[in-house]
Amino acid sequence: MHRNKELYDFLLDKTWGLTEAWYENLDKSDSAGVYASQDPKVINTVKQQNYAFHKKFCEVFNMEEAVFFKDFEEWILDVARDEGHVNTPIHLILREFFRTQDQYIELINQFQELHDGEYPKSEVNSWYQIVIKTFGKIMLWFTQEYNDHSQRRLKAQQELILELSSPVISLSKDIALLPLVGDIDTTRAKIILENTLEQCAKLGVNQLCVDLSGVVIIDTMVAHKLFQLFDALNLIGVKTTLSGLRPEIAQTAVQLGLKFEKVSIQSTLSKAIQSTRM
Repeated sequence: MHRNKELYDFLLDKTWGLTEAWYENLDKSDSAGVYASQDPKVINTVKQQNYAFHKKFCEVFNMEEAVFFKDFEEWILDVARDEGHVNTPIHLILREFFRTQDQYIELINQFQELHDGEYPKSEVNSWYQIVIKTFGKIMLWFTQEYNDHSQRRLKAQQELILELSSPVISLSKDIALLPLVGDIDTTRAKIILENTLEQCAKLGVNQLCVDLSGVVIIDTMVAHKLFQLFDALNLIGVKTTLSGLRPEIAQTAVQLGLKFEKVSIQSTLSKAIQSTRM
């Protein structure tokens, strides 16, 4: 009932004008986000994204709903993953969706005035309803994609930080050091295990010094993970020397019945490095 070729043509003819009006009235005072940029390239990109939105949205009065949303998918994914929008607070993006929705409401008002009495009230009401309904779906879809992408980026950044927090440092051709500092939870322990095995194999390490002097406490699960690391290193031919073992950590290991049979123990890092060179 809402599809109307004449209204579609009317809106399609206004698309670039909508973009220009939208940008002209854009609140550019926000300190954060893509809308505050003064970079001509960024401004042009934002305008083109807005213009592409209008070109696609007009099709709601011309296409079947399923085809319309399928055609909209590319725009949603592109903008939700766009660097400028990713760095823009979501409430500012939603604000612009609502402003754009108001533009369509106003255009329908103009169209109705130009064609006063030509269309029944029920059909005109269906135009307003489809605009509000469709904007609601697009905004919800966009927000989900925006959040999913942000979560994936955050997870990737956290994993990178964890990898960087467990560096295998080459000391010589076949000797390396793994200095561990700070709290170690189960997630970090898993990353340490995977990263250490990969780096030792890559560097051709035969002996690895693992220094725990910067680690204050280790829980049961993490202690098990570390000993899994020692066992795995032994399986790939890497001898492990452990240093800086605090009394609290030693006590935890004893209580768990963990054996140090395959690990050389030294009180300090300097002694551990010296022992590997004997």
